[in-house]
Amino acid sequence: MNDLRTIQTARLRLRPLSVDEARRIVDGRPAPGDRWAEDYPGAGDAASARGFLAGVAERGDPGVYRPYAIHLEDGTTVGGIGFHGPPDADGVVTVGYGLVPGARGHGYARESLRALIARAREAGATAVRGDADLGNIPSQRVMEAAGMAYEGEDERVRNYRVVFTDVP
Repeated sequence: MNDLRTIQTARLRLRPLSVDEARRIVDGRPAPGDRWAEDYPGAGDAASARGFLAGVAERGDPGVYRPYAIHLEDGTTVGGIGFHGPPDADGVVTVGYGLVPGARGHGYARESLRALIARAREAGATAVRGDADLGNIPSQRVMEAAGMAYEGEDERVRNYRVVFTDVP
């Protein structure tokens, strides 16, 4: 599925990144009209954009399975959320997300993750997985609140997953 529409939630817009925008994020240089919050893009945003650009160069456009910029109602970009690439052979996609410090604690990550999970299901994924560092309790709570179940952990991260039993 290659439907690159913006995902609208109650308070946010998740806009699919273009290659040009990903390059600006990597370079840390907004274009005229970009409204970046203080501390955006962070290291995670730049890493996600670099991964997206490498994937496009290697495999082509991933369609809906790409990073999305998280925008407040006023258009300010406060973080990113997205897929680490297209689904694997079993239809499973991996997600990641991050917000600038000033946007944390308002439920934006949970709201964004719920919307992205719904988008993955709609696009035909069979499951969504994610992980959080063992000490990152807020991120673990975000995944739980978004409907992802704890699957186990290793010495570094806790793993979460939601499985779709009725993929369209």
